[in-house]
Amino acid sequence: MEKDTYNTINVASKETLYKDKNSKFFGYAFPVFTEDDVKPIIETLKKQHHAARHWCYAYQIGTEKIAFRANDDGEPSNSAGMPIYGQIQSFNVTNILIVVVRYFGGVKLGVGGLINAYKTSAQLTLEASKILEKTININYTISFEYKNMNKVMRIIKEKNLKIISQKLELSCDIKISVRKKDAKSTLEVFNNLYEITIKEA
Repeated sequence: MEKDTYNTINVASKETLYKDKNSKFFGYAFPVFTEDDVKPIIETLKKQHHAARHWCYAYQIGTEKIAFRANDDGEPSNSAGMPIYGQIQSFNVTNILIVVVRYFGGVKLGVGGLINAYKTSAQLTLEASKILEKTININYTISFEYKNMNKVMRIIKEKNLKIISQKLELSCDIKISVRKKDAKSTLEVFNNLYEITIKEA
């Protein structure tokens, strides 16, 4: 059966700290919904940790169409961003940004050491985050004349559908949000009603 849930976070995580050979790695997780959400968060952390050396991060956005990016921010290629992204994948979360801020402690860790440190820091951050399961929803607009209001409202009530917005005049539009697995049956019910149209919003 097609999956219609995903895991994400609603609030930023608590700061985590991982130390390795005097280097400090501060980890953070943030909920993000577009790629534009990422930059201001990184800027804020750069101000907060202005003495740090690297601000490495990875994010994943989307439930069915996935966008992701991993950034090593000056660390050796694939030693920071990808290990962070690997943890996003292993915790199976999306709409999330994980940033690991590194203060260099004077001892080089080598690529293997860096991969381990960034991976561990991301893992600690995800363990400190409150991960929630959410449903993948599809939004529909139901359009009808006012006289058909009762028919429409009865189905919305019976199926326990969530109304996002409504415009109730002579011609009415109600926008609803339906869990993906119930979308087909909901469409069919409204499509079978006389004088009522439903389309994906």
